[in-house]
Amino acid sequence: MNLNEISKFIALILRHKPETIGISLDEHGWANVSELVEGINRQQPFTMTDLEEIVKTDNKQRYSFNEDKTLIRANQGHSVPVDVELPEKEPPEFLWHGTGEKYTESIDKIGLIPKSRLYVHLSGDLETAKIVGKRHGKLVVYKVKSGEMAKDGFVFYQSVNGVWLTKEVPVKYLEKLV
Repeated sequence: MNLNEISKFIALILRHKPETIGISLDEHGWANVSELVEGINRQQPFTMTDLEEIVKTDNKQRYSFNEDKTLIRANQGHSVPVDVELPEKEPPEFLWHGTGEKYTESIDKIGLIPKSRLYVHLSGDLETAKIVGKRHGKLVVYKVKSGEMAKDGFVFYQSVNGVWLTKEVPVKYLEKLV
């Protein structure tokens, strides 16, 4: 595996299945770095230097170390219940959600729900939403009335890599862009 493939494997471990390599996450999603490196190294050559390179160069900024680099966690996207300690944040008037056309029938009926994740992921700008949406087939983008949602009591968080998170987005706050 190259570093990009290993990065995706780390995402699987730190977001969904730490047991894959026999480690566990604490209640805030942190994993012991040496256990992570050792667990991956049992399957293929992998070092702390490799891990530091992945964290530093990951274009999506998926991971964070603690200050002394003894712990690591995924910044968001978890399906395992963790509290990544994000502060509540007032969203801008509008956020964006890019998706594939195959999901629009469900979204148009029930809104955006986190499915297997803990939160719905939203983009701060239209261009990022388009990039995300293209990964899911024929692109569809929803404009999210996040300012109105906040006024109505919905809570938003922003991950360290800029992704906006909320528990759900009801249909009435969505506008499909064609």
